[in-house]
Amino acid sequence: MVIDSQKMASVAAATAQADIKGRSLWATARKRFLRNKAAVFGLGLLAFVALFAIFGNMIAQWPNDEMDFNIMGMVAEQGGPSIANGHFFGTDDLGRDLFARTVQGTQVSLAVGLMGAAIAVIVGTLYGAVAGYFGGRIDSVMMRTVDIITAIPYMFVLILLLVMYGRSMAMLFIGVGLISWLDMSRIVRGQTLTLKNRDYIEAARAIGVPSLTIIRRHILPNLIGVVAVYATLLVPLMILTESFISFLGLGVQEPLTSLGALISEGAGTINYGTLWQLAFPLAFFVITLFGFFFVGDGLRDALDPKDR
Repeated sequence: MVIDSQKMASVAAATAQADIKGRSLWATARKRFLRNKAAVFGLGLLAFVALFAIFGNMIAQWPNDEMDFNIMGMVAEQGGPSIANGHFFGTDDLGRDLFARTVQGTQVSLAVGLMGAAIAVIVGTLYGAVAGYFGGRIDSVMMRTVDIITAIPYMFVLILLLVMYGRSMAMLFIGVGLISWLDMSRIVRGQTLTLKNRDYIEAARAIGVPSLTIIRRHILPNLIGVVAVYATLLVPLMILTESFISFLGLGVQEPLTSLGALISEGAGTINYGTLWQLAFPLAFFVITLFGFFFVGDGLRDALDPKDR
């Protein structure tokens, strides 16, 4: 009986230890995310858009900058979607294959959205966490700086940067990203103010852990949910900003294009009976937007420390 009880105790201890090991942050978050049907559906949408952007050129029958002279001048009559002539999404008003241009537009828009949002998240998160944790005069100076920068017209600064330093993709990434971090810094600062007086932060201070280490190891990991949700909202905002800049002639230039530029072109020719020029780019834009929204909502629920 003594041996059996010892065996049962050891088995129970091993089971409890396995359960504890299995309850890590990322393992729990992954399980919670996969149980969210809307989040999984959004992830599927983003996977579809990513595969389209990566492998779409292998399916396209026409280059994105080649004109079909058999259709040019008769786009409204013969330029609609057709498998026979290889124009799966039809052609634009210049006879260029809309499928290939939608692939390129998706690539450019995703690149601008992801890179711009990444820069904004990194700068805004670090800035807001430092301001909120140290507080006092440092917080006051840093946030008044944010207020001053916010008062400057956003679009004017971006246009000025593109005019001064050239209309390149790299400058577009930097210009969009470095101006969009202001709201992120405010959100992160507010969350940091609620975290810095928690017991585990006080304990870390008491044993002499450096402030920057506390921010890196204790503050930032608890901000992942908020940052992830806001980042998913930043991506479509970056795409919209790039679209407006391209409409002004300062963003993506021909022969490059973006979803926003294609939507603008399609909206301008819709009265001529060429609905497909607007429908296909707009469909991929909406799919991308909803995908990021659902994934962000799922990440928020999965990484919420209150629900672990």
